[in-house]
Amino acid sequence: MLDGKRILLVISGGIAAYKSLDLIRRLRERGAAVRCILTRGGAEFVTPLSVAALSEEKVFTELFSLTDESEMGHIRLSREADLVVVAPASADILAKMAQGLADDLATTALLATDKPVLVAPAMNHVMWAHPATQANIATLESRGVRRIGPESGDLACGEVGAGRMAEPAAILAAIEDHFVERTSLDGRRALVTSGPTREPIDPVRFIANRSSGRQGHAIAAALARRGAATVLVSGPTSEPDPAGVEVRRVETAEEMLAACRAALPVDIAVCAAAVSDWKVAEPAEQKLKKSKGAGAPTLRLVANPDILASIAAAGNKRPRLVVGFAAETENVVENAAAKRLAKGCDWILANDVSPGTGTFGGQENTVHLVSADGVEHWPTLPKQAVAERLAERIARHLAGAGAVS
Repeated sequence: MLDGKRILLVISGGIAAYKSLDLIRRLRERGAAVRCILTRGGAEFVTPLSVAALSEEKVFTELFSLTDESEMGHIRLSREADLVVVAPASADILAKMAQGLADDLATTALLATDKPVLVAPAMNHVMWAHPATQANIATLESRGVRRIGPESGDLACGEVGAGRMAEPAAILAAIEDHFVERTSLDGRRALVTSGPTREPIDPVRFIANRSSGRQGHAIAAALARRGAATVLVSGPTSEPDPAGVEVRRVETAEEMLAACRAALPVDIAVCAAAVSDWKVAEPAEQKLKKSKGAGAPTLRLVANPDILASIAAAGNKRPRLVVGFAAETENVVENAAAKRLAKGCDWILANDVSPGTGTFGGQENTVHLVSADGVEHWPTLPKQAVAERLAERIARHLAGAGAVS
């Protein structure tokens, strides 16, 4: 996707500058040409030599360098890129961008560019939350500047909060997303399930799981960005509704199945929800009470409907491509291959959800795409990157096929 693309990377001051070295490596691995502007603050954390060695290009640092301006003026530098990326984007450079200041090479190139700009903020959480920074971000976004991050977590200053620069893999996914063919799924209809289901025990208790819905929501967003008319059937989750996606909220597996059937026919169905396998046969109408001396209540469980198998066996309403997920804790690929055959779906994305992997509720996923053609082993990626890769794989698979009428 990035072969032949030209990226201008601006590295500003902040400890997160070390992550930009990894970003350069990943961009070069994917065929992108990377030129870098290193600010004086950025040079306090990474050296021009290390940036040049990874980019295999001259590093630009000074606005008033006679050599640099004669060989590659700041206007050419800013105009010859396909995309300008600022990572890390400090509070200072964001403020200068918002105000249109141009007091060094980086800010001058940013003011002179007519190309899209992506920023990856990185700073202390109080600085990020400050009204001035938020106003600057709002100004930049209103001008079309895209943003990735920041993430929450431990900060270099020892405090905890939102302000960590997005990981290089996530920034890479955002860069790849910029170059996506936005019409690759035009005319297609897609159905995605996401999140957990909740099966009531009584009016206040339920059976559920640790699914955050982050992966399913990211897949729905990625399909919609490529032009697919996308319906997202979601169990309870705190994830925000993806832009351009029709969201239908449900609680139980039976409600999810009904909503999926109502969305058919579609070209693509991706069942990413972590559906509860069992439900309580007879949920209590009133809250179950503890009685002194009495043991715990006995719950009789029965099987929930199999949503993936039901969609794969939908007869003349069966989607052209049915994709399921297999959350496994052992023999991940083998169990997923058996599940694909048992469910009758086309592809299964197998992922390891063992304790310690952080898949459920986490930011990353390690998946294996199992199909009739074999197994594709994908590297560990942010869930957004997994979604983009899957959407691109779906678009290629469906290329040339007719849409659902």
